Amino acid sequence: MTNFSQTQHIRKEVVWTEGGVVAAQHRTAAEVGAKVLADGGDAMDAAVATSFALGVVEPWMSGPMGGGMMTLWRAGESRAETIEFGMRSPAGLDLADYPLERDHAAGDLFPWTRVAGDRNIYGATAVAVPGTVAGMELAHSRYGTRDWADLLAPAIALAERGMLIDWYASLLIASATRQLARDSDAARMFLIDGQWPNISGWTAATEARLDQSVMARSLRRLAEAGPRDFYEGELAAALVADMQAKGSALSLADLAGYRARASAPRSFRYRDAMIHAPSGLSAGDDLRATLEQMEQAFRPTEAPSGDSYAALAAALSAAYRHRLAHAGDTGGHDEAPACTTTFSIVDRAGNMVNVTQTLLSIFGSHIVSPTTGMLMNNGIMWFDPEPGRPNSLAPDKGCLMNICPTIGQQGDRMFAIGASGGRKILPAVANLTSFMVDFGMSLEAAFHHPRIDLSNPDLAIADETLPASVQQALAATLPMRTARRTVHPYAFGVPAGVMRQGGRNCGATEIMTPWGDAVSETEVSDKR
Repeated sequence: MTNFSQTQHIRKEVVWTEGGVVAAQHRTAAEVGAKVLADGGDAMDAAVATSFALGVVEPWMSGPMGGGMMTLWRAGESRAETIEFGMRSPAGLDLADYPLERDHAAGDLFPWTRVAGDRNIYGATAVAVPGTVAGMELAHSRYGTRDWADLLAPAIALAERGMLIDWYASLLIASATRQLARDSDAARMFLIDGQWPNISGWTAATEARLDQSVMARSLRRLAEAGPRDFYEGELAAALVADMQAKGSALSLADLAGYRARASAPRSFRYRDAMIHAPSGLSAGDDLRATLEQMEQAFRPTEAPSGDSYAALAAALSAAYRHRLAHAGDTGGHDEAPACTTTFSIVDRAGNMVNVTQTLLSIFGSHIVSPTTGMLMNNGIMWFDPEPGRPNSLAPDKGCLMNICPTIGQQGDRMFAIGASGGRKILPAVANLTSFMVDFGMSLEAAFHHPRIDLSNPDLAIADETLPASVQQALAATLPMRTARRTVHPYAFGVPAGVMRQGGRNCGATEIMTPWGDAVSETEVSDKR
Protein backbone atom coordinates (compact mmCIF):
# COMPACT_ATOMS: atom_id res chain seq x y z
CA MET A 1 0.00 0.00 0.00
CA THR A 2 1.18 3.51 -0.77
CA ASN A 3 -0.18 7.02 -0.56
CA PHE A 4 2.05 8.30 -3.35
CA SER A 5 1.23 9.13 -6.95
CA GLN A 6 1.91 6.38 -9.45
CA THR A 7 2.14 8.78 -12.40
CA GLN A 8 4.58 11.41 -11.12
CA HIS A 9 8.03 11.50 -12.69
CA ILE A 10 10.90 13.67 -11.44
CA ARG A 11 13.96 14.68 -13.45
CA LYS A 12 16.81 17.16 -13.20
CA GLU A 13 18.38 18.76 -16.24
CA VAL A 14 22.10 18.21 -16.79
CA VAL A 15 23.82 20.89 -18.90
CA TRP A 16 27.25 20.61 -20.52
CA THR A 17 29.55 23.64 -20.50
CA GLU A 18 33.14 24.59 -21.18
CA GLY A 19 33.26 26.31 -17.79
CA GLY A 20 33.64 24.80 -14.35
CA VAL A 21 30.75 23.16 -12.49
CA VAL A 22 29.85 22.68 -8.82
CA ALA A 23 27.30 19.98 -7.87
CA ALA A 24 26.15 20.21 -4.26
CA GLN A 25 23.22 19.25 -2.05
CA HIS A 26 22.25 22.92 -1.69
CA ARG A 27 22.04 25.21 -4.70
CA THR A 28 23.10 28.31 -2.77
CA ALA A 29 26.37 26.65 -1.76
CA ALA A 30 26.89 25.43 -5.33
CA GLU A 31 26.47 29.02 -6.53
CA VAL A 32 29.13 30.14 -4.04
CA GLY A 33 31.61 27.64 -5.47
CA ALA A 34 30.68 28.44 -9.06
CA LYS A 35 31.28 32.14 -8.39
CA VAL A 36 34.80 31.31 -7.17
CA LEU A 37 35.41 29.43 -10.43
CA ALA A 38 33.98 32.31 -12.49
CA ASP A 39 36.40 34.68 -10.77
CA GLY A 40 39.34 32.53 -11.87
CA GLY A 41 39.70 30.31 -8.82
CA ASP A 42 40.90 26.71 -8.83
CA ALA A 43 38.61 23.75 -8.09
CA MET A 44 40.16 23.64 -4.62
CA ASP A 45 39.38 27.30 -3.98
CA ALA A 46 35.78 26.52 -4.90
CA ALA A 47 35.82 23.47 -2.61
CA VAL A 48 36.88 25.49 0.43
CA ALA A 49 34.24 28.16 -0.23
CA THR A 50 31.54 25.56 -0.87
CA SER A 51 32.43 23.59 2.26
CA PHE A 52 31.93 26.55 4.58
CA ALA A 53 28.83 27.75 2.73
CA LEU A 54 27.22 24.31 3.15
CA GLY A 55 27.87 24.52 6.87
CA VAL A 56 25.61 27.57 6.94
CA VAL A 57 22.78 26.65 4.56
CA GLU A 58 22.66 22.96 5.53
CA PRO A 59 23.91 23.19 9.15
CA TRP A 60 22.45 19.88 10.31
CA MET A 61 24.47 17.88 7.77
CA SER A 62 27.99 19.24 8.09
CA GLY A 63 30.06 22.24 9.10
CA PRO A 64 33.26 23.23 10.89
CA MET A 65 32.35 20.96 13.83
CA GLY A 66 32.35 17.82 11.67
CA GLY A 67 34.82 15.80 9.62
CA GLY A 68 35.21 13.93 6.36
CA MET A 69 37.44 13.29 3.35
CA MET A 70 38.08 14.52 -0.15
CA THR A 71 39.51 12.78 -3.19
CA LEU A 72 40.96 15.11 -5.79
CA TRP A 73 42.47 15.07 -9.27
CA ARG A 74 45.17 17.48 -10.47
CA ALA A 75 44.89 17.59 -14.25
CA GLY A 76 48.31 19.14 -14.89
CA GLU A 77 50.06 16.32 -13.05
CA SER A 78 47.57 13.54 -13.89
CA ARG A 79 47.57 12.68 -10.19
CA ALA A 80 44.91 11.75 -7.63
CA GLU A 81 45.13 12.33 -3.89
CA THR A 82 43.00 11.89 -0.77
CA ILE A 83 42.89 14.39 2.06
CA GLU A 84 41.68 12.78 5.27
CA PHE A 85 40.06 14.92 7.96
CA GLY A 86 37.98 12.42 9.89
CA MET A 87 37.01 12.88 13.51
CA ARG A 88 38.78 11.34 16.52
CA SER A 89 37.68 10.42 20.01
CA PRO A 90 39.01 12.73 22.75
CA ALA A 91 42.12 11.50 24.54
CA GLY A 92 40.37 11.98 27.88
CA LEU A 93 37.35 9.86 26.94
CA ASP A 94 36.35 7.59 29.84
CA LEU A 95 34.73 4.28 28.86
CA ALA A 96 32.91 4.30 32.20
CA ASP A 97 30.80 7.15 30.82
CA TYR A 98 29.26 4.71 28.30
CA PRO A 99 27.63 1.88 30.32
CA LEU A 100 25.87 -0.70 28.17
CA GLU A 101 22.24 -1.83 28.28
CA ARG A 102 22.82 -5.23 26.69
CA ASP A 103 19.16 -6.10 26.23
CA HIS A 104 18.55 -3.14 23.94
CA ALA A 105 19.77 -1.97 20.53
CA ALA A 106 20.59 1.66 19.97
CA GLY A 107 18.55 3.80 17.62
CA ASP A 108 19.72 6.17 14.87
CA LEU A 109 22.20 4.92 12.24
CA PHE A 110 23.85 1.88 13.88
CA PRO A 111 22.09 -0.68 16.07
CA TRP A 112 25.00 -1.11 18.45
CA THR A 113 24.28 -2.40 21.92
CA ARG A 114 22.57 0.55 23.52
CA VAL A 115 24.55 2.88 25.77
CA ALA A 116 22.62 4.11 28.78
CA GLY A 117 20.93 7.38 27.96
CA ASP A 118 22.22 7.16 24.36
CA ARG A 119 25.30 9.01 25.58
CA ASN A 120 27.22 7.98 22.47
CA ILE A 121 24.54 9.44 20.19
CA TYR A 122 23.18 12.59 21.82
CA GLY A 123 24.70 15.32 23.95
CA ALA A 124 28.24 16.40 24.75
CA THR A 125 29.49 12.87 25.47
CA ALA A 126 28.85 12.03 21.79
CA VAL A 127 31.16 14.77 20.49
CA ALA A 128 34.41 13.81 18.75
CA VAL A 129 37.35 16.03 17.81
CA PRO A 130 36.29 17.87 14.62
CA GLY A 131 38.45 17.80 11.49
CA THR A 132 36.75 19.78 8.71
CA VAL A 133 38.59 23.05 9.29
CA ALA A 134 41.94 21.25 9.31
CA GLY A 135 41.00 19.43 6.11
CA MET A 136 40.19 22.66 4.34
CA GLU A 137 43.36 24.21 5.76
CA LEU A 138 45.54 21.45 4.31
CA ALA A 139 43.75 21.43 0.95
CA HIS A 140 44.05 25.21 0.69
CA SER A 141 47.72 25.22 1.61
CA ARG A 142 48.49 22.61 -1.06
CA TYR A 143 46.32 23.78 -3.94
CA GLY A 144 44.52 27.02 -3.13
CA THR A 145 45.15 30.14 -5.22
CA ARG A 146 42.81 32.57 -3.44
CA ASP A 147 43.11 34.15 -0.02
CA TRP A 148 41.64 32.09 2.84
CA ALA A 149 39.57 35.01 4.14
CA ASP A 150 38.10 35.69 0.69
CA LEU A 151 36.95 32.09 0.42
CA LEU A 152 35.13 32.28 3.77
CA ALA A 153 33.49 35.63 2.98
CA PRO A 154 30.43 34.13 1.19
CA ALA A 155 29.69 31.82 4.15
CA ILE A 156 29.96 34.78 6.54
CA ALA A 157 27.49 36.77 4.43
CA LEU A 158 25.06 33.82 4.34
CA ALA A 159 25.27 33.40 8.12
CA GLU A 160 24.69 37.10 8.71
CA ARG A 161 21.49 36.85 6.68
CA GLY A 162 20.46 33.52 8.21
CA MET A 163 19.37 30.43 6.32
CA LEU A 164 15.85 30.42 4.87
CA ILE A 165 13.41 28.06 6.60
CA ASP A 166 11.31 26.67 3.78
CA TRP A 167 9.08 23.58 3.80
CA TYR A 168 12.02 21.19 3.42
CA ALA A 169 13.99 22.77 6.24
CA SER A 170 10.88 22.71 8.39
CA LEU A 171 10.42 19.01 7.68
CA LEU A 172 13.97 18.19 8.73
CA ILE A 173 13.82 20.33 11.88
CA ALA A 174 10.46 18.83 12.84
CA SER A 175 11.96 15.34 12.54
CA ALA A 176 14.49 16.21 15.26
CA THR A 177 12.40 18.46 17.52
CA ARG A 178 12.36 16.19 20.57
CA GLN A 179 16.14 15.87 20.77
CA LEU A 180 16.81 19.52 19.87
CA ALA A 181 14.49 20.60 22.67
CA ARG A 182 16.77 18.91 25.23
CA ASP A 183 19.58 21.39 24.58
CA SER A 184 18.62 24.98 25.39
CA ASP A 185 21.06 26.40 22.83
CA ALA A 186 19.81 24.12 20.04
CA ALA A 187 16.20 24.86 20.98
CA ARG A 188 16.89 28.59 20.87
CA MET A 189 18.34 28.32 17.37
CA PHE A 190 15.92 25.92 15.70
CA LEU A 191 12.64 25.86 17.65
CA ILE A 192 9.86 28.15 18.85
CA ASP A 193 9.01 27.81 22.55
CA GLY A 194 11.14 24.68 22.57
CA GLN A 195 8.60 22.79 20.49
CA TRP A 196 8.16 23.81 16.87
CA PRO A 197 10.39 24.65 13.92
CA ASN A 198 11.04 28.29 13.12
CA ILE A 199 8.82 28.53 10.05
CA SER A 200 6.29 31.04 8.81
CA GLY A 201 2.86 29.96 7.59
CA TRP A 202 2.32 28.73 4.05
CA THR A 203 0.93 32.10 2.98
CA ALA A 204 3.05 34.38 5.16
CA ALA A 205 4.39 37.47 3.42
CA THR A 206 7.67 37.50 5.38
CA GLU A 207 10.48 34.95 5.28
CA ALA A 208 11.46 32.85 8.27
CA ARG A 209 15.21 32.61 8.82
CA LEU A 210 17.52 31.12 11.40
CA ASP A 211 19.44 33.52 13.58
CA GLN A 212 23.01 32.55 12.67
CA SER A 213 24.64 35.78 13.81
CA VAL A 214 26.81 33.98 16.37
CA MET A 215 28.00 31.58 13.68
CA ALA A 216 28.76 34.57 11.46
CA ARG A 217 31.02 36.04 14.16
CA SER A 218 32.83 32.73 14.53
CA LEU A 219 33.37 32.42 10.79
CA ARG A 220 34.65 35.98 10.64
CA ARG A 221 37.13 35.17 13.40
CA LEU A 222 38.17 32.03 11.49
CA ALA A 223 38.66 34.09 8.33
CA GLU A 224 40.69 36.82 10.01
CA ALA A 225 42.76 34.74 12.45
CA GLY A 226 43.25 31.76 10.14
CA PRO A 227 42.36 28.08 10.41
CA ARG A 228 44.69 27.27 13.30
CA ASP A 229 42.65 29.55 15.53
CA PHE A 230 40.02 26.84 15.48
CA TYR A 231 42.53 24.44 17.03
CA GLU A 232 44.88 26.62 19.04
CA GLY A 233 43.38 30.08 19.48
CA GLU A 234 40.32 31.99 20.60
CA LEU A 235 37.85 29.72 18.82
CA ALA A 236 39.47 26.62 20.30
CA ALA A 237 39.22 27.99 23.84
CA ALA A 238 35.57 28.96 23.35
CA LEU A 239 34.66 25.56 21.90
CA VAL A 240 36.36 23.59 24.67
CA ALA A 241 34.77 25.74 27.38
CA ASP A 242 31.32 25.23 25.84
CA MET A 243 31.73 21.49 25.50
CA GLN A 244 33.24 20.87 28.90
CA ALA A 245 30.41 22.86 30.48
CA LYS A 246 28.01 20.39 28.85
CA GLY A 247 29.98 17.33 29.93
CA SER A 248 32.34 16.57 27.04
CA ALA A 249 35.90 15.24 27.44
CA LEU A 250 37.09 17.43 24.55
CA SER A 251 40.26 19.33 25.54
CA LEU A 252 42.53 22.04 24.18
CA ALA A 253 45.21 19.38 23.71
CA ASP A 254 42.83 17.35 21.51
CA LEU A 255 42.33 20.32 19.22
CA ALA A 256 45.94 21.50 19.20
CA GLY A 257 47.16 18.01 18.29
CA TYR A 258 44.74 17.47 15.43
CA ARG A 259 46.10 17.45 11.86
CA ALA A 260 44.55 16.50 8.53
CA ARG A 261 46.53 14.14 6.31
CA ALA A 262 47.25 13.96 2.57
CA SER A 263 47.78 10.45 1.23
CA ALA A 264 47.72 8.35 -1.91
CA PRO A 265 44.24 7.06 -2.77
CA ARG A 266 43.35 3.43 -3.32
CA SER A 267 43.86 3.34 -7.10
CA PHE A 268 42.92 0.23 -9.09
CA ARG A 269 41.72 -0.83 -12.51
CA TYR A 270 38.11 -1.80 -13.11
CA ARG A 271 37.64 -3.18 -16.62
CA ASP A 272 39.04 -0.42 -18.88
CA ALA A 273 38.76 2.30 -16.22
CA MET A 274 41.03 3.54 -13.44
CA ILE A 275 39.26 4.17 -10.14
CA HIS A 276 40.74 6.33 -7.38
CA ALA A 277 38.92 5.51 -4.14
CA PRO A 278 39.69 7.20 -0.81
CA SER A 279 42.41 6.03 1.53
CA GLY A 280 42.25 5.70 5.30
CA LEU A 281 39.22 4.93 7.46
CA SER A 282 36.71 5.14 4.62
CA ALA A 283 34.71 2.81 2.38
CA GLY A 284 37.42 2.96 -0.29
CA ASP A 285 38.66 -0.57 0.24
CA ASP A 286 35.09 -1.87 0.20
CA LEU A 287 34.47 -0.16 -3.15
CA ARG A 288 37.57 -1.86 -4.56
CA ALA A 289 36.42 -5.27 -3.29
CA THR A 290 32.93 -4.73 -4.70
CA LEU A 291 34.12 -3.78 -8.17
CA GLU A 292 36.74 -6.54 -8.30
CA GLN A 293 34.07 -9.16 -7.58
CA MET A 294 31.70 -7.60 -10.13
CA GLU A 295 34.36 -7.71 -12.84
CA GLN A 296 34.59 -11.46 -12.43
CA ALA A 297 30.86 -12.01 -12.06
CA PHE A 298 29.36 -10.65 -15.29
CA ARG A 299 30.13 -9.25 -18.74
CA PRO A 300 28.49 -5.90 -19.50
CA THR A 301 25.87 -5.76 -22.22
CA GLU A 302 24.11 -2.72 -23.62
CA ALA A 303 22.21 -1.90 -20.43
CA PRO A 304 21.96 -3.02 -16.80
CA SER A 305 20.17 -6.35 -16.46
CA GLY A 306 19.14 -8.84 -13.86
CA ASP A 307 22.62 -10.38 -14.09
CA SER A 308 24.42 -7.08 -13.47
CA TYR A 309 22.18 -6.09 -10.56
CA ALA A 310 22.49 -9.54 -9.01
CA ALA A 311 26.28 -9.37 -9.34
CA LEU A 312 26.28 -5.92 -7.75
CA ALA A 313 24.09 -7.12 -4.88
CA ALA A 314 26.28 -10.16 -4.21
CA ALA A 315 29.47 -8.08 -4.34
CA LEU A 316 28.13 -5.41 -1.99
CA SER A 317 26.90 -8.05 0.43
CA ALA A 318 30.32 -9.72 0.47
CA ALA A 319 32.13 -6.40 0.89
CA TYR A 320 29.96 -5.43 3.83
CA ARG A 321 30.39 -8.81 5.48
CA HIS A 322 34.15 -8.41 5.24
CA ARG A 323 33.88 -4.86 6.61
CA LEU A 324 31.81 -6.08 9.55
CA ALA A 325 34.32 -8.78 10.43
CA HIS A 326 37.53 -6.83 9.95
CA ALA A 327 36.71 -3.12 10.29
CA GLY A 328 34.16 -3.42 13.08
CA ASP A 329 31.28 -1.47 11.57
CA THR A 330 27.96 -3.29 11.96
CA GLY A 331 24.23 -2.98 11.51
CA GLY A 332 22.24 -0.28 9.82
CA HIS A 333 18.68 0.70 9.02
CA ASP A 334 16.94 0.24 5.71
CA GLU A 335 15.68 3.82 5.60
CA ALA A 336 16.72 6.96 7.47
CA PRO A 337 16.88 10.70 6.97
CA ALA A 338 19.93 11.43 4.84
CA CYS A 339 22.89 12.56 6.89
CA THR A 340 26.25 13.90 5.71
CA THR A 341 26.66 16.09 2.62
CA THR A 342 28.70 15.66 -0.53
CA PHE A 343 29.73 17.94 -3.37
CA SER A 344 31.77 17.58 -6.55
CA ILE A 345 33.66 20.22 -8.53
CA VAL A 346 35.43 20.39 -11.88
CA ASP A 347 37.14 23.54 -13.16
CA ARG A 348 38.02 24.68 -16.67
CA ALA A 349 41.47 23.08 -16.46
CA GLY A 350 40.01 19.68 -15.56
CA ASN A 351 40.97 19.69 -11.88
CA MET A 352 38.38 17.73 -9.90
CA VAL A 353 37.41 17.13 -6.31
CA ASN A 354 34.68 15.36 -4.40
CA VAL A 355 34.29 16.34 -0.76
CA THR A 356 32.16 14.32 1.61
CA GLN A 357 31.77 15.99 5.01
CA THR A 358 29.49 15.24 7.93
CA LEU A 359 28.34 15.75 11.51
CA LEU A 360 27.49 11.99 11.29
CA SER A 361 23.80 11.95 12.28
CA ILE A 362 21.47 14.60 10.95
CA PHE A 363 21.88 17.42 13.52
CA GLY A 364 24.92 15.58 14.90
CA SER A 365 24.76 15.34 18.68
CA HIS A 366 21.76 17.72 18.66
CA ILE A 367 23.58 20.27 20.79
CA VAL A 368 24.88 23.72 19.88
CA SER A 369 28.10 25.36 21.08
CA PRO A 370 26.62 28.68 22.26
CA THR A 371 29.82 30.72 21.90
CA THR A 372 30.44 29.59 18.33
CA GLY A 373 26.80 29.21 17.25
CA MET A 374 27.38 25.83 15.59
CA LEU A 375 25.89 22.36 15.85
CA MET A 376 28.26 19.71 17.20
CA ASN A 377 29.04 16.32 15.69
CA ASN A 378 28.24 12.97 17.27
CA GLY A 379 31.29 11.15 15.92
CA ILE A 380 31.50 8.91 19.00
CA MET A 381 28.53 7.00 17.59
CA TRP A 382 30.80 5.63 14.84
CA PHE A 383 32.48 3.40 17.46
CA ASP A 384 31.08 0.08 18.61
CA PRO A 385 30.52 0.49 22.38
CA GLU A 386 31.13 -3.24 22.91
CA PRO A 387 34.78 -3.84 23.91
CA GLY A 388 37.21 -6.17 22.16
CA ARG A 389 36.28 -5.44 18.55
CA PRO A 390 38.27 -3.70 15.78
CA ASN A 391 36.06 -0.63 15.93
CA SER A 392 35.44 -0.59 19.68
CA LEU A 393 35.18 2.75 21.46
CA ALA A 394 38.49 3.92 22.95
CA PRO A 395 40.25 7.21 23.73
CA ASP A 396 42.23 9.03 21.00
CA LYS A 397 41.06 6.79 18.17
CA GLY A 398 40.12 7.62 14.59
CA CYS A 399 36.48 7.21 13.55
CA LEU A 400 35.71 4.57 10.92
CA MET A 401 33.67 6.39 8.27
CA ASN A 402 31.40 5.09 5.51
CA ILE A 403 32.23 7.92 3.11
CA CYS A 404 33.61 7.20 -0.36
CA PRO A 405 34.64 10.25 -2.45
CA THR A 406 35.81 8.73 -5.75
CA ILE A 407 37.49 9.78 -9.01
CA GLY A 408 37.11 7.66 -12.16
CA GLN A 409 38.92 7.69 -15.54
CA GLN A 410 37.72 5.85 -18.62
CA GLY A 411 39.08 6.82 -22.02
CA ASP A 412 38.58 10.55 -22.49
CA ARG A 413 35.94 10.67 -19.72
CA MET A 414 36.55 11.50 -16.06
CA PHE A 415 34.10 11.73 -13.18
CA ALA A 416 34.14 12.70 -9.53
CA ILE A 417 31.32 11.28 -7.41
CA GLY A 418 30.39 10.86 -3.77
CA ALA A 419 27.25 10.36 -1.75
CA SER A 420 25.68 10.98 1.62
CA GLY A 421 23.53 8.59 3.59
CA GLY A 422 25.70 6.65 6.05
CA ARG A 423 26.06 3.02 4.99
CA LYS A 424 24.06 3.78 1.82
CA ILE A 425 27.07 5.68 0.46
CA LEU A 426 29.06 2.68 -0.80
CA PRO A 427 26.11 1.14 -2.69
CA ALA A 428 25.33 4.49 -4.33
CA VAL A 429 28.91 5.02 -5.49
CA ALA A 430 29.19 1.41 -6.70
CA ASN A 431 25.89 1.65 -8.61
CA LEU A 432 26.92 4.87 -10.36
CA THR A 433 30.42 3.65 -11.15
CA SER A 434 29.01 0.51 -12.75
CA PHE A 435 26.42 2.47 -14.74
CA MET A 436 29.08 4.75 -16.22
CA VAL A 437 31.97 2.27 -16.67
CA ASP A 438 30.08 -0.92 -17.55
CA PHE A 439 27.32 0.58 -19.66
CA GLY A 440 28.76 3.86 -20.90
CA MET A 441 26.00 5.93 -19.32
CA SER A 442 26.25 9.69 -19.24
CA LEU A 443 26.20 11.35 -15.83
CA GLU A 444 22.58 12.36 -16.43
CA ALA A 445 21.49 8.83 -17.34
CA ALA A 446 23.36 7.31 -14.40
CA PHE A 447 21.83 9.67 -11.85
CA HIS A 448 18.32 9.03 -13.14
CA HIS A 449 18.67 5.26 -13.39
CA PRO A 450 17.09 3.18 -10.58
CA ARG A 451 19.54 1.79 -8.02
CA ILE A 452 19.74 -0.87 -5.33
CA ASP A 453 20.99 -0.62 -1.75
CA LEU A 454 22.84 -3.26 0.28
CA SER A 455 23.77 -1.36 3.43
CA ASN A 456 22.38 -4.39 5.25
CA PRO A 457 24.33 -7.32 3.76
CA ASP A 458 21.39 -9.66 4.37
CA LEU A 459 18.79 -7.63 2.48
CA ALA A 460 18.70 -6.06 -0.97
CA ILE A 461 16.59 -2.92 -1.32
CA ALA A 462 15.49 -2.41 -4.93
CA ASP A 463 13.98 0.66 -6.52
CA GLU A 464 10.36 -0.29 -7.11
CA THR A 465 10.59 0.94 -10.71
CA LEU A 466 13.12 -1.75 -11.67
CA PRO A 467 11.74 -4.30 -14.15
CA ALA A 468 10.25 -7.51 -12.80
CA SER A 469 13.10 -9.50 -14.36
CA VAL A 470 15.66 -7.53 -12.34
CA GLN A 471 13.65 -7.91 -9.14
CA GLN A 472 13.42 -11.64 -9.72
CA ALA A 473 17.19 -11.92 -10.26
CA LEU A 474 17.81 -10.00 -7.05
CA ALA A 475 15.34 -12.12 -5.09
CA ALA A 476 17.14 -15.24 -6.30
CA THR A 477 20.40 -13.83 -4.93
CA LEU A 478 19.37 -12.35 -1.57
CA PRO A 479 16.24 -11.59 0.42
CA MET A 480 14.79 -8.49 -1.23
CA ARG A 481 12.17 -5.82 -0.84
CA THR A 482 11.34 -2.78 -2.93
CA ALA A 483 11.32 0.88 -1.94
CA ARG A 484 10.30 4.16 -3.49
CA ARG A 485 12.79 6.91 -4.28
CA THR A 486 11.46 9.78 -2.17
CA VAL A 487 12.50 13.05 -0.58
CA HIS A 488 12.24 11.84 3.03
CA PRO A 489 13.32 9.40 4.25
CA TYR A 490 15.88 8.25 1.71
CA ALA A 491 15.90 4.53 0.91
CA PHE A 492 19.02 5.01 -1.22
CA GLY A 493 22.18 7.11 -0.96
CA VAL A 494 22.16 10.76 -2.05
CA PRO A 495 24.94 11.34 -4.62
CA ALA A 496 26.50 14.37 -6.29
CA GLY A 497 28.92 14.20 -9.20
CA VAL A 498 30.64 15.94 -12.09
CA MET A 499 31.90 14.59 -15.40
CA ARG A 500 34.42 15.88 -17.97
CA GLN A 501 34.68 14.74 -21.58
CA GLY A 502 36.23 16.41 -24.59
CA GLY A 503 37.12 19.53 -22.62
CA ARG A 504 33.51 20.07 -21.53
CA ASN A 505 31.97 19.58 -18.08
CA CYS A 506 28.64 18.77 -16.47
CA GLY A 507 27.29 18.03 -13.00
CA ALA A 508 24.35 16.28 -11.35
CA THR A 509 22.78 15.74 -7.94
CA GLU A 510 20.29 13.19 -6.61
CA ILE A 511 17.04 13.85 -8.44
CA MET A 512 14.93 13.69 -5.26
CA THR A 513 16.83 16.35 -3.29
CA PRO A 514 14.79 19.56 -3.50
CA TRP A 515 17.81 21.73 -2.68
CA GLY A 516 20.53 19.90 -4.62
CA ASP A 517 21.74 21.33 -7.91
CA ALA A 518 24.68 21.61 -10.28
CA VAL A 519 25.70 25.18 -11.11
CA SER A 520 28.17 26.25 -13.80
CA GLU A 521 30.42 29.27 -13.59
CA THR A 522 28.68 30.54 -16.73
CA GLU A 523 25.36 30.70 -14.85
CA VAL A 524 26.70 32.92 -12.09
CA SER A 525 28.64 35.04 -14.59
CA ASP A 526 25.42 35.69 -16.52
CA LYS A 527 23.78 37.04 -13.34
CA ARG A 528 26.31 39.82 -12.89
